[in-house]
Amino acid sequence: MKIRIKFAKTGPVKYVGHLDMLRYFQKLIRRAEIDICYSGGFNPHQKMSFAAPLGVGMAGEGEYVDIEVHTSTSSIQAIQALNAASVEGIEIKSFKKLPDNSLNAMSSVAAADYFVKYRDGYEPDFSLYKEFERFLCEKVIEIEKETKKSSTILDIKPLIYEYHYSCDKDFLSLPENKNGIVLKLAAGSVNNLKPSLVFAAFYHFMEKELPEFALDITRIEVYGTVTSGEKIKFVALDNFGENIV
Repeated sequence: MKIRIKFAKTGPVKYVGHLDMLRYFQKLIRRAEIDICYSGGFNPHQKMSFAAPLGVGMAGEGEYVDIEVHTSTSSIQAIQALNAASVEGIEIKSFKKLPDNSLNAMSSVAAADYFVKYRDGYEPDFSLYKEFERFLCEKVIEIEKETKKSSTILDIKPLIYEYHYSCDKDFLSLPENKNGIVLKLAAGSVNNLKPSLVFAAFYHFMEKELPEFALDITRIEVYGTVTSGEKIKFVALDNFGENIV
């Protein structure tokens, strides 16, 4: 049985790297007595796959990990068991059964929402909303994207799917200071745009320098896609599964 777990990663835990998060979830699964499947061979490991791991220092309100289990209690009981065994800053939000033919979380990622605001003391000396509107009116927004071996010029405008200026009721668990920008950006193995790169391009457009550590970024949801007629729609990853009763 394939299971998709949605969780939040907030507070000081956001500075924990992905490999440590992987080890933590392996222990959490055991402590909560989830009947997880193991691989075969000389070094068996839990069947577990994360969707688009967070960068160190970035909080997440809608993070995902897929596991395979032999048997399962109800979703409510599994959530309670996992949260009872968890630590402050890691909250399990959903535990859903996936269809047998579904892609794993990592392969399903197509986009993500980010809430970007300024840290205290780093507020801009210009109208953020007005200047960002002007920035996105550009026909082409190019950045230099560096790899280990080379660098390329990339037009990121097609990778900025949506933006708006406040958090709606679904994001009430975010900090009370909700002044910032919500960006829906391309994510996944093919196209992946970081909000920090968007703001770097924004400041370059204004001929200003983005101060280091100025931004406080929270990823609020991760999406896959479904086809509806001729249209492609973004769907939150936990909506691909259903609760176990």
